[in-house]
Amino acid sequence: MPSQEIVDYERKMTKRVLWKLDCHVLPPLALLWLANFIDRSNVGNARIAGLETDTHLHGNQFNTVLAGAYMLVEMPSNWILKKLGANRWLPIIVCAWGIVTTLTGLVHNLGGILAIRIVLGACEGGLLPGMILYLSTIYKRHELQLRCVHTFQVMYHSSMFHSLLATAILKMDGIGGLAGWRWIFILEGICTILFCLVAAIYLPADIASARFLTTEEREFAAQGTDGEKNSVDINEKEKPSEFHRENASEDLISSRVTQEEEQFEWKEVMRGVLDVQTWLTGFAYFGLIVSLYSYSLFLPTIVAGLGYTGSAAQLHTVPPYVPAVVLTVFIAFLSDRFRWRGPFILICLPIAIVGYIVAITAETDTGRYAAVFLMATGVYPSGPSILSILPNNSNGHYKRATTTALQLAIANCGGFVATFAYTPDQAPKYIRGHTIVLCFLILAWILIAANVCYCLSENKARADGRRQHNLIQYQELWNSGRTSAPIGDRHPDFRFTL
Repeated sequence: MPSQEIVDYERKMTKRVLWKLDCHVLPPLALLWLANFIDRSNVGNARIAGLETDTHLHGNQFNTVLAGAYMLVEMPSNWILKKLGANRWLPIIVCAWGIVTTLTGLVHNLGGILAIRIVLGACEGGLLPGMILYLSTIYKRHELQLRCVHTFQVMYHSSMFHSLLATAILKMDGIGGLAGWRWIFILEGICTILFCLVAAIYLPADIASARFLTTEEREFAAQGTDGEKNSVDINEKEKPSEFHRENASEDLISSRVTQEEEQFEWKEVMRGVLDVQTWLTGFAYFGLIVSLYSYSLFLPTIVAGLGYTGSAAQLHTVPPYVPAVVLTVFIAFLSDRFRWRGPFILICLPIAIVGYIVAITAETDTGRYAAVFLMATGVYPSGPSILSILPNNSNGHYKRATTTALQLAIANCGGFVATFAYTPDQAPKYIRGHTIVLCFLILAWILIAANVCYCLSENKARADGRRQHNLIQYQELWNSGRTSAPIGDRHPDFRFTL
């Protein structure tokens, strides 16, 4: 087939396969993530609707009940995912927390809420790392971020409309002898269970079992997401080094172990744990989480502190998310197009930093309300970017499973900081809370800058031929039986995404 015909064929097949994958994979995942975000937000809405009063909480006790058990389950959940299949495991854990959320509407004191939230955290912890890992096995490296945004943007839409839903549910106050805030948990928990049933029916386990693809489309898609093709990013303008041509034997071709065939081994887990990018991006995301969690959990309270009450407070939490939604999609498109992750974070985070500075220094309610627009506009586009770094830069499967989960385990510790950043005694200005978040965002910017510099340095070293010894080291591991995993990101032709 002439080269131009091959190019035309690949372009046509890529569009066709992507369209089908987007239509069949993203909507079920979006439903699961919608359930997750609604659950994270409903406590904040219930708080201003009487949760603290009815359960006799006071002071910092409300903050205490928000600390979950995410970080304890994320890595084990990702290791299990390959065994059970994402189409089974993800709906199972979502169904479990739907049941727990429903039961939240029946608690009466701190002990009950604390127990419920700990169990809920254990159920929810595996969802986000599992979704990221699953998407990285379905899509190519630089198709990933836009798909993450298409999936997660339901979070931004739900942020805008969840407050409207909560306002409507609160009108059920007194029905069945239950307060309106209890109905928020009960009805949204039932919706979560329904969402997981839909996802379990429509979500494919992998490309090979995707019934909506033809045989030709499955073969074409598998070529693009196979471990070797999905990991070794060779600059077409660079020729392989003489060392590689003369010494790389057939045994060194990592495609001999496909993603489906790879078996769990602790060496791959340790490769993920010891990867410097895991820790740089993990603690950077920690800084983002402090902002993201506190923003979504306490925005209703912040708005109420500006002088709005009841339904008016709920409704005024909607507009700040609008510019965040638009910019998040735009940044994701550019990020996949230019194959950049970190540089766009370095561009967006200063917007949020300015927002927190404005919130700290503002003397009027109008100024503080304007600041929350800048906060969302800077932080929310950075989330999908940072979540795409490790799936792009980790290979094979169990290393990627470990890095993506460990990144989130580190980051979710920021939830502890977030829940204590905004205490009732700071109302209405919350200067201490804003200052804490501002410091963490500055730290996140520094860490992402360090990760970009590391990737640039490592890519240059590989381009200069200074990582060819990786081939010999991997061959020795393989020959001695100390690993059966693919060479993955150790290959000297692998290029890290910035």
